[in-house]
Amino acid sequence: MPAIVVEGLKRSFDEVLAVQGVDLSVEEGEIFGFLGPNGAGKTTTVRMLTTLLLPTGGQATVAGHDVVKQARAVRASIGVALQEAALDPLMTGRELIRLQATLQGLPGAEGKRRADDLLERVDLAAAADRRVGGYSGGMKRRLDLAAALVHEPKVLFLDEPTTGLDPVSRKTIWEEVRTLNDEGTTVFLTTQYLEEADQLADNVAIIDSGRIVAEGTPDTLKTEIGNPHIQLQLAAGSIAEAEKVCAQVGKLLPPVDGRSLLVEAANGAADIPKVVRALDDAGIGVESLELVRPTLDDVFVAKTGHHLEKDEQRQAEPEAVEA
Repeated sequence: MPAIVVEGLKRSFDEVLAVQGVDLSVEEGEIFGFLGPNGAGKTTTVRMLTTLLLPTGGQATVAGHDVVKQARAVRASIGVALQEAALDPLMTGRELIRLQATLQGLPGAEGKRRADDLLERVDLAAAADRRVGGYSGGMKRRLDLAAALVHEPKVLFLDEPTTGLDPVSRKTIWEEVRTLNDEGTTVFLTTQYLEEADQLADNVAIIDSGRIVAEGTPDTLKTEIGNPHIQLQLAAGSIAEAEKVCAQVGKLLPPVDGRSLLVEAANGAADIPKVVRALDDAGIGVESLELVRPTLDDVFVAKTGHHLEKDEQRQAEPEAVEA
């Protein structure tokens, strides 16, 4: 049975239909990336799947339980780390995790052991007895992740867990997500970072204006929009002559500049020797050559007609790297 099944899920706010009939299926043990810009419906969908918001249409099950009719069972089966962590700044990290263990019904000794293990796991053992108000953004995200893992949930929801973090903190979160997944946890990851989804997700869905516009593996989606291409920078020789030669090997794409060529590579890297030999035989020198593959950004543009805006990808300036 899939870990998450969503059928025709809808949510409206007054006259605004924020989520417009979403269908999704997430298999057990996978990392599922949910992509979209601000206001696309990502967080609204997550809030419905985690029982924090009632749907106004459709249905969904998480870990085999209906999110409306069996909300208590859903909550017992999931961990949730939302974009804005609700952490008491006056508590220490250790106090907060132990409190979470108590709320989850763990006996005292077991809760203390679990808290200590999790703080060690997310590399916060040294800061465990400091007040959370003094933690950096990356430390708070890791603490929130630890809190979501106290009861060893089957499904973990991460809502934009690395937004605004520096590259080092972001990589730390990525490594922990991979480790959790390797241990069998299903991860539902919402993100605005296309690289993050490409690095982590087994499957992705793109939501735009409340609707799913694409779904599949990152590689499948990239393949759907076109083959890789070979980008050539000429060292010498006529660009017009080079175009004639390359056109016999593969389809020419619109040029980048007056000394570059783009040639579609239907066979990927296998086409590179053919292009190089053909140009060499024609006496045309190549200064540089690169095989360029479609990206998830290309997929996003093809499916939605626009890019994920830079200011959306960087909602906040990255924090200083932790000492």
